Amino acid sequence: VPGLEIKELKARTVWLGCPEKCEEKYPKNAIKNQKYNVFTFIPGVLYEQFKFFLNLYFLVVSCSQFVPALKIGYLYTYWAPLGFVLTVTVVREAVDEFRRYKRDKEMNSQLYSKLTNQRIPSDMVFLRTSEKTGSCFIRTDQLDGETDWKLKVAVSCTQRLPALGDLFSINAYVYAQKPQLDIHSFEGTFTREDSDPTVHESLSIENTLWASTVVASGTVIGVVIYTGKETRSVMNTSNPKNKVGLLDLELNQLTKALFSALVALSVVMVTLQGFVGPWYRNLFRFLLLFSYIIPISLRVNLDMGKAAYGWMIMKDDNIPGTVVRTSTIPEELGRLVYLLTDKTGTLTQNEMIFKRLHLGTVSYGTDTMDEIQSHIINSYSQNSGNSTSSTPSRKPQLSAPKVRKSVSSRIHEAVKAIALCHNVTPVYESRAGVSGETEYAEVDQDFSDENRTYQASSPDEVALVQWTESVGLTLVNRDLTSMQLKTPGGHILTYYILQIFPFTSESKRMGIIVRDESSGEITFYMKGADIAMSTIVQYNDWLEEECGNMAREGLRTLVVAKKSLTEEQYQDFESRYNQAKLSIHDRNLKVAAVVESLEREMELLCLTGVEDQLQADVRPTLEMLRNAGIKIWMLTGDKLETATCIAKSSHLVSRTQDVHIFRPVTTRGEAHLELNAFRRKHDCALVVSGDSLEVCLKYYEHEFVELACQCPAVVCCRCSPTQKAHIVKLLQHHTGKRTCAIGDGGNDVSMIQAADCGIGIEGKEGKQASLAADFSITQFKHIGRLLMVHGRNSYKRSAALGQFVMHRGLIISTMQAVFSSVFYFASVPLYQGFLMVGYATIYTMFPVFSLVLDQDVKPEMALLYPELYKDLTKGRSLSFKTFLIWVLISIYQGGILMYGALLLFESEFVHVVAISFTALILTELLMVALTIRTWHWLMVVAEFLSLGCYVASLAFLNEYFDVAFITTVTFLWKVSAITVVSCLPLYILKYLKRKFSPPSYSKLTS
Repeated sequence: VPGLEIKELKARTVWLGCPEKCEEKYPKNAIKNQKYNVFTFIPGVLYEQFKFFLNLYFLVVSCSQFVPALKIGYLYTYWAPLGFVLTVTVVREAVDEFRRYKRDKEMNSQLYSKLTNQRIPSDMVFLRTSEKTGSCFIRTDQLDGETDWKLKVAVSCTQRLPALGDLFSINAYVYAQKPQLDIHSFEGTFTREDSDPTVHESLSIENTLWASTVVASGTVIGVVIYTGKETRSVMNTSNPKNKVGLLDLELNQLTKALFSALVALSVVMVTLQGFVGPWYRNLFRFLLLFSYIIPISLRVNLDMGKAAYGWMIMKDDNIPGTVVRTSTIPEELGRLVYLLTDKTGTLTQNEMIFKRLHLGTVSYGTDTMDEIQSHIINSYSQNSGNSTSSTPSRKPQLSAPKVRKSVSSRIHEAVKAIALCHNVTPVYESRAGVSGETEYAEVDQDFSDENRTYQASSPDEVALVQWTESVGLTLVNRDLTSMQLKTPGGHILTYYILQIFPFTSESKRMGIIVRDESSGEITFYMKGADIAMSTIVQYNDWLEEECGNMAREGLRTLVVAKKSLTEEQYQDFESRYNQAKLSIHDRNLKVAAVVESLEREMELLCLTGVEDQLQADVRPTLEMLRNAGIKIWMLTGDKLETATCIAKSSHLVSRTQDVHIFRPVTTRGEAHLELNAFRRKHDCALVVSGDSLEVCLKYYEHEFVELACQCPAVVCCRCSPTQKAHIVKLLQHHTGKRTCAIGDGGNDVSMIQAADCGIGIEGKEGKQASLAADFSITQFKHIGRLLMVHGRNSYKRSAALGQFVMHRGLIISTMQAVFSSVFYFASVPLYQGFLMVGYATIYTMFPVFSLVLDQDVKPEMALLYPELYKDLTKGRSLSFKTFLIWVLISIYQGGILMYGALLLFESEFVHVVAISFTALILTELLMVALTIRTWHWLMVVAEFLSLGCYVASLAFLNEYFDVAFITTVTFLWKVSAITVVSCLPLYILKYLKRKFSPPSYSKLTS
């Protein structure tokens, strides 16, 4: 189908095997990640470059050299540096672009017929599978970041067709709603017209196969409903913005200041000249002469510096596996004020362990699990002889009053409920020697414990089923219609699954209706969060209190309940349920209403507690970050109690601190009262839920953010992925401070991309977050070193480097100004051709660039005293103040060098060039030595290398230097005298400053 852009997304009807019936044109199914195509590449890259004020300015200057009247010196003095900068950039972009092109091409050229163990190319409705059960598993790690498998069901009408070819002979179509963002919902219908009663089947999320997921078992056949731009996976990827660091913005501001200085200086020169002759031409010549005030090599130096920092981060053995994906912002790591972190998988390991079973009167912990085991063994051995009933033998006491059940039978009921009410499937690795094709009968199936693994959509569920296995009731088999449990005695119990109501984030609960094969009893089991379940179960006095107790211990709680149904009750329910499922409008509401009719007065069985363990060294890391003045916000999708207790156990909130739990608010008035109540508290952590947050931001955005920013720690629970990103943007907008987001799952991607600096952890939830992030780490604890050592160094080094490069340009412009004013304001260049090019490159480049190796304190000290990091957030290493100091230094040194040379020069003009240029080079080298705080052997090499280059080149530059004069003693002493006068005062000043107001780091190193 030719890909015509459709602006409006529409619902569609797709006929099976009849492409000619399709009226609409839909986008073609190709993925495109490239930024440019063949024609837009060069213009696009150049635009990105000349968007910066700096580069545009140089382009104008270089072009002006083609005008004869304005020509100063040689063309290459201007074009060579500019050409170099552009070449480096274009090559870097071209390599990136080519990689993207190859990746896209590889993705788009895959051919598909039947799908087995391949990525699904577009969104489809699942029609048929080779599996006997009519269902298959898919892996969705690329779509939602979850590593577990999901069960998908084929449309039963097409699955029942006798042969594959019949798909084309039937007259059927699929109706699908218009494409949308939500990957967890879908509404559609399947209609077959040529059968006697027309077949209508409702399609839901479990009949779909989204693009980018992988078929894990069997082969599947589907009908394509969305392609290309309309697939769920493409609609959910936002285009990441290009991140620009704060330091780059600050330097851009300074270059603008320099530009105004340049214009002012030129105007002053022309004014002093007295506007004689063609003054505007002279003005332009002055502008060109002084154009060195703005250093072209600034960008190149900084970009190379960034590459060097990235290389150092990746080579650091203390944080192995760290990857720098965005090389442009390493300095941001040194300026962070807010750290927004995900909870599950980032602070915790996402590994669940069953800890507690509570039955209302009795509670079992890890040390008393053996009691449960013996109860289970007893209750199943009583009726092993009497195999008709699988429940413990109960005498039919219909008339007798309901006696309080014994503990043993209650444990038995609870364990059975936990073993049945879930969405877990046991998967067996096939033994060697058994070919995968042979479908062996149930009896031969290898139910041995060694090669069984459980697959489910959440680690909590697996933990529960593993626990029932440990106490003796094992889930051994499951397909779409039945489940089999193995008792401690080795008997297999079969249960037929009549209905299953999956867990959703709205309902916060899941249910299942099963029929016991041996007795025919129908039971409705349910488990879910305490908030959702407390209204459903019969009245009791212990549930709420115990849930609170477990949450304080840091356990995730689930409430389990059951209800027995008669055959009539069930049949009535089923007909209403199926009717609701076929409706096209408000289907979800109608289905929920039918299910709710069952969820009344259920019998409460037990409460389970599962623990999620913290990652390694979370506590010391959070402690260090807090001491560094970083405010930590925890944004999680989890419920309030769990989030609060993890915040306490990870020491995000310190022991002594109060925790203010923001009450749920829904209206403006409530929000107002609650904010006032919070305003009265001092130094306490804030815990707020996602929906209350929405209300506050709607009415009192500014006040809320202001209050929250004063808190030492903030926990937001029940946050959706978009809310996480929204909070990041709010902080950036209101505080103007730098933010950093860290997470590990697909649900954190939007937050990571919105933050100034995004860090991804390669976790259990797949690699999606670490691929979208700017920096990817393997463990949470590495973040300490990444910020305290690398972030701090990158920022301080880049600040020093940037200012030094500016100083290098200013000093030569000052000399030019002095020179021109002495010679009656003539617009004549002081240094010709190669001297200028050599000055900016070969003579001073290496020592100046070696500043990227400088460090003020050793990494161990920086980690030991995170307070050092606090100073950086004020941005004092690079500000207008420090910049002005450098300007003054440049003016002083330039003036001394020039006047000194003019005072001391002999009869010829050529000597003034030789003396001043040599003194200039020496001054630059000495200034680098003055700036450095910790020497590195490469720095020494760079200093001597540059000096050597200069001395060697003196022999070749006969047109500028008189070799006979250079070798005389007078030349040497004059140069030395000038250099000493220009540098000694600065050394003295620096020494006095260190003596009387030492910086914080020097106090530690002394």
